[in-house]
Amino acid sequence: MKKSVLLIIGGAVLVFGAIFGVKYLLFSHQMAARAAMRPHPPTVAALAAAEADWQSALRAVGNVQSRAGIIVKTEVDGLVHRVAFASGAIVAAGAALVELDTSREEAQLRGLEAATRLAELSLLRARELREKGSNSAADLDAAQATREEAQAAADQLRVAIAKKHIVAPFAGRVGITRVNPGQYLRAGDAIVELESLDPIHVDFGLPQQEVGRVRPGLEVRLTVDAYPGRVFTGRIEAASPRINDATRSVQLRATLANPDEALHPGMFAQVEVLLPGQEHVIVVPATAVSYNPYGDFVYVLDRSADAAGFVARQQFIQTGAARGDQVAVSRGLKPGDLVVTAGQMKLRHGAPAVVDNAVVPDNNAAPSPPNS
Repeated sequence: MKKSVLLIIGGAVLVFGAIFGVKYLLFSHQMAARAAMRPHPPTVAALAAAEADWQSALRAVGNVQSRAGIIVKTEVDGLVHRVAFASGAIVAAGAALVELDTSREEAQLRGLEAATRLAELSLLRARELREKGSNSAADLDAAQATREEAQAAADQLRVAIAKKHIVAPFAGRVGITRVNPGQYLRAGDAIVELESLDPIHVDFGLPQQEVGRVRPGLEVRLTVDAYPGRVFTGRIEAASPRINDATRSVQLRATLANPDEALHPGMFAQVEVLLPGQEHVIVVPATAVSYNPYGDFVYVLDRSADAAGFVARQQFIQTGAARGDQVAVSRGLKPGDLVVTAGQMKLRHGAPAVVDNAVVPDNNAAPSPPNS
């Protein structure tokens, strides 16, 4: 009995041992196959760092200002009789904007004009009598003073009436009206904004160390977020004679043509002042640069040992100015270095890579917007 049990147990051990042996062999083959497998190198786009001559320029943030801009206000109290403009319209210099009610003043003026005429007649009689010796010199002086007082009172009332006819002091575009017929205005109440938009100014500042490089007449280029890809051009008109005590910067003003009124007062703008001369730089596409708090870097591709592919090398760089799709590199790259422009997320330092430039990022220092 015991012998048969031992035989059964022994047979079971042999069967399970055979099974485990086969499984171990299969697993060993699989592990060996996996160890022999190499991951396929990631595919990236790459471009050689190039040399370029860029015109020297200074950059700043500016504020767009109208050539002339005010809020039109009334100088006197009065009831609005007529609003003579439409909101957003272009008006000429001297064009009527608002008329206040002048009926009371005009009635008073008629009385003062009558008093002036009477004073003039009295002055004529006094002169005739004085020539005949029938009155004194004091009588003539009194008649002269009376006439002048009457004339002054009438003139003063005419000025008050004129102040109730509010006109545009210069040509420009009005904003949205703040008054309506029948509304009573107090002296100093706002009526409407008036802005002269063509030409238009941009005010900006540059550090004091750049004072010797800028002067009136230099060309400026302006870009604003409202019109991506569009460049406005103008020239520096004036520079402040004083350096700002707080910022140690000099304030400058440039003037630009604005026939379509695309630029509006109050806009922030990126300003580029073009200087004489050029600078020699190494440029790469902006998409090639990875920006990090610990330093900006690019991936440079070096030929692998077997010369069949490339190996990625993380290279820290110092960037300079940016123009269009390109960034200038002042340190860290040499002309001809093969720089990864797309696919950096798939790389690490020392990783293999394959280059496929079927689709490449834009690389233009002066790109144009579509349908420009």
